[in-house]
Amino acid sequence: MRAAAERIRGAVLRTPTIPSDAVSRAAGCRVFLKLDTLQATGAFKERGAANRIALLRASGRGGGAGVVAMSAGNHAQAVARHAALAGIAAVIVMPRFTPATKVVRTESWGARVVLHGETLAEAAEHAHELARRDGLTFIHPYDDPAVIAGQGTLALEMLEDRPELDALVLPVGGGGLLAGCAAAARALRPGMPVFGAEVEGYPAMAQRLAGAPVSVGGPTIAEGIAVRDVGEVPLAMIRDFGIEVLVVPERAVERAIALLAEGARVVAEGAGATGLGAILAFPERFAGERAVGVAVCGGNIDSRILSNVLLRNLLRDGRILRLHLDIPDRPGVLADIAARVAAAGGNVIEVLHQRLFASPSVQSAELELMVEVRDAPQGEALVAALETGGYAVRRG
Repeated sequence: MRAAAERIRGAVLRTPTIPSDAVSRAAGCRVFLKLDTLQATGAFKERGAANRIALLRASGRGGGAGVVAMSAGNHAQAVARHAALAGIAAVIVMPRFTPATKVVRTESWGARVVLHGETLAEAAEHAHELARRDGLTFIHPYDDPAVIAGQGTLALEMLEDRPELDALVLPVGGGGLLAGCAAAARALRPGMPVFGAEVEGYPAMAQRLAGAPVSVGGPTIAEGIAVRDVGEVPLAMIRDFGIEVLVVPERAVERAIALLAEGARVVAEGAGATGLGAILAFPERFAGERAVGVAVCGGNIDSRILSNVLLRNLLRDGRILRLHLDIPDRPGVLADIAARVAAAGGNVIEVLHQRLFASPSVQSAELELMVEVRDAPQGEALVAALETGGYAVRRG
C-alpha cells in the first residue's frame, strides 16, 4: 500500500479528512469525512487508475495500442485522465444509462467513449471484446490487485491523518475500495472495525458473502455502485478479513446526500454518500464508536438529480408542505389564507387554484399550496392556523 502511495504521489491529490459537527449530530457519533470528491475527476477512482497505469509504464509496455476500461463514470474519468497524463490512448465503454455529465467529463480528458449495453456487465463484455480485437490493455475498475492497492491509499491517508479513528465505513460496488482500505486498516490498525455499505437494490457483495444467489436491479441514485458482478479478488479479501457489508435503503442514501450538502457543504453523488447512509440507517452499529471515518468518495452528481434530492428531503423533513384545501369560491378567501400563512411564518412558493374542474361544487374551489417553513413544528402551527379559520386541510 505504501508502495502504491509513493507511485501515485503528485498525480493524485492527498485529500483532507475533516470532522463535521452537523453530520455528527445527525449520525449520533463523531463523523470524519474523507473528501475524495476533491480529486481532479471528483472521485477516489483516480487512485487505482494512477497506480495501474504507473505499473504499466514501469513494466516497459507503455500501454501498447492503448488502454480500455468499462465504467459507469468515475473509473472512466480516472483512466481517461491518467492515460492522458501518461500519453496513452484510452477507450472507455459506458452503459447507455450513464448520466450525461459523466460522459462529457470523460470525453473532456481525451478518451473515446463507447456507449454499449444496459448494465455494467454488458459494458464489460464489450470492453473485453475491444481489448482482444484491438490489442488494448484492459484496466478493470475493481478486480485487479494494482487497482485495489491504489484504492487502499485512501484509508492509509485517513489513518495517518486521523489516528483517533475507531472505525471505517466505505461504499461497495465491485469491492476494490473496501478490499484495499480493509487491507490498509489491518496493517496499520489490527482489529479496527471496517464496514462496507451497499445500496439495497444492488447488494451483490452482501449476497455473495452470505452464499446467496445474486439478485439485483431497479433504479437507484447510487448508480456508481450498481454492480451485479463483484470482483473475485476483492471478494476473497473481504471474506478473509471478515468484513460486514451493510445494505442501505435508497431513502437513507438520499438523506445522506442532503445532509452532506446542507450540513457539511459537501456535494456527493449517491455512490459517494452511501457510507454515510449506512451510519444513518444503522445508528446502533456506530453509537458506541468515538470517531468513525467515512469515505465521501464521489461528487459527480447531476445538478437536476441533486436539486430533486434536496427538495424531496425538505418534504420528508416537513420543511416544505403540500397542502390541499376545498375553499368557498368567493372574494377575499385567498387573501385570508395568504394572511394566515404569513402570520404563521410560512412562505408560499407555489399556488394552484382550480375553480372549474377539480372542486366538488360550483360554489367551491380547490386550492393547492406549496409552503416553505422553518421546521416541522412551525408547519404544524401553520396548518392549525388554517384549520382555526374553518378550512379543511389535507396533506399532499
